[in-house]
Amino acid sequence: MHIDGKKGGLRWPRRIAALALLCAAPLLQAQGLSHRPDAIWRQGFEAASAGPFSDAEAARFLNQATFGATLGDIQHLRQVGYETWFAEQFAETPSYQAPFLDWAGQTAGVYQQQRLEAWLINSVGLYDPSNPPRVHKDQLRQRVAFALSEIFVVSDQNPGLELHAWATASWYDMLAANAFGRYRDLLEGVTLHPAMGVYLSMVGNRKPDTTLNIRPDENYAREILQLFSIGLKQLDADGQPLLVAGQPVPTYNQNTVRGFAHVFTGWNFNDCSTAEYPDCVGDYHAPESSAMRDPMLPFEAYHDTSTAKQLLVYPNVALPGGLLQPGGTARQELTAALDNIAAHPNVGPFIARQLIQRLVTSNPSPAYVGRVAAVFNDVAARGDLRAVIKAVLLDVEARYGYAGTNADRYGKLREPWLKLVQLWRITAPRSVNGRINLLINPSQSYGQAPLRSPSVFNFFRPGFQQPGEIRDLGLVSPEFQIATDTMLVATPNDLDWRIFYFYVGSSYSYAQDPDQLLMDYAATLNPLAADPAALVERLNLLLMSGQMSPFMRDVLVTRLTALANANGGRDRVQHALYLVLNSPEYSIQK
Repeated sequence: MHIDGKKGGLRWPRRIAALALLCAAPLLQAQGLSHRPDAIWRQGFEAASAGPFSDAEAARFLNQATFGATLGDIQHLRQVGYETWFAEQFAETPSYQAPFLDWAGQTAGVYQQQRLEAWLINSVGLYDPSNPPRVHKDQLRQRVAFALSEIFVVSDQNPGLELHAWATASWYDMLAANAFGRYRDLLEGVTLHPAMGVYLSMVGNRKPDTTLNIRPDENYAREILQLFSIGLKQLDADGQPLLVAGQPVPTYNQNTVRGFAHVFTGWNFNDCSTAEYPDCVGDYHAPESSAMRDPMLPFEAYHDTSTAKQLLVYPNVALPGGLLQPGGTARQELTAALDNIAAHPNVGPFIARQLIQRLVTSNPSPAYVGRVAAVFNDVAARGDLRAVIKAVLLDVEARYGYAGTNADRYGKLREPWLKLVQLWRITAPRSVNGRINLLINPSQSYGQAPLRSPSVFNFFRPGFQQPGEIRDLGLVSPEFQIATDTMLVATPNDLDWRIFYFYVGSSYSYAQDPDQLLMDYAATLNPLAADPAALVERLNLLLMSGQMSPFMRDVLVTRLTALANANGGRDRVQHALYLVLNSPEYSIQK
């Protein structure tokens, strides 16, 4: 609804021209300014975990561990250090989405838009109209929950979930609640949540009945193995494929999938009954009902107790031959099956690599994966995600890999949706009534939004390789999978619209609505506009962790200096934000 007429005068072409100059930076090295400054190694013998030792180091850590650094967060982290910061974040009160929907549902209908509204309040750290004066500060938990949501995928694009915002909100809340717990507990929460039951058709799964031509559904059985735990290939301790005669070894076969499918029979919504079991899946469930939020329950009459079930086989497996003998209840067999998965040697490196990819870098070294996997595999606390997350973020490769020998292969493409989130983190946005109306579906402009994946394979695959140099070098680039021709235009277009039209004091018609989130430039960035170099340096710190190249800095300062410092500094601030957020250097998180 905003496309026509949202650009003003000739300002848009000039912004494009300035952006084009930034994009051309790699072609202009002859000007004598390096594309990226040489790394200066900090002298000393302290471990990486003893830091941070500069504002830039603090900002870089926060841009991995949270949804974006702020000046206040940088100062606090410098004061307390990494270890205390982790302790504070682990102890911070968790932020959940379902309470916001309960509040919003008292006066109006609740849909996925309201769930996304709750996500933004929690993740950006905005004023919460459902629970004033609370401001949500559990940034690490929310960032990890978002990473987990891209590994354990449920999506509101599924027709069975589209109108069930409470189900998807409580799903995300389950991920957040388990973000600092044990992997085994998380796997059980994933398995029994009704949103997953609907999404991968485990709810209402039934034992075999040859008379009715019924066979157990294999959908969830297949994905819990392929995507949520061990993957398709056997891995060594560093996450590298194990080879036999030069070929990778499969982790399981069709008999294994069939065995798990028989285990996952006899589970249904918690408002079901044995007599109603076959019909419960198709019955109407009120969106706000506990049936769509609370774990599914077992119904023994529909659980397969007569079949021996082939599960995973690996060294020292608890079940002889990985075979689950018949006769157990639905809950007993589910427990045994999840234990069988969680103890597989692949789980540590498989999950470690994906968490590293989501938070730090797309192509971690095998040694990095191995160090994190070793923490996961700790005998006394196997699968302790709290320890795993610390290991991911405090590893020497996480803290200093951008300046190491493989610096040219280090980093990741920023997820486009998180560009908008980081913009809001540094501009103190607010609305008149505390609500948020995005006006358009963010998937149209960013190719993604929380719990809005087009499939169980997420918006992008962890092994996706962009054709060309990345693929030729044997590297992966997951986020490039949604960097389509359409999104490469739509994302800057949407950022432009929000930066130049949605700010405190805007006269733009849509900005007058009481539920429009407006950025407060006057309180955050306008005072720096009189000194373009200072403004650029502030954005360099907050958005780019001090990694802006001299070339980019000079282009920006020259451009902003040539621009009149009008509207109390707002014009320069808006142009600076637009150019940095859409620059190639910012787009690659180092």
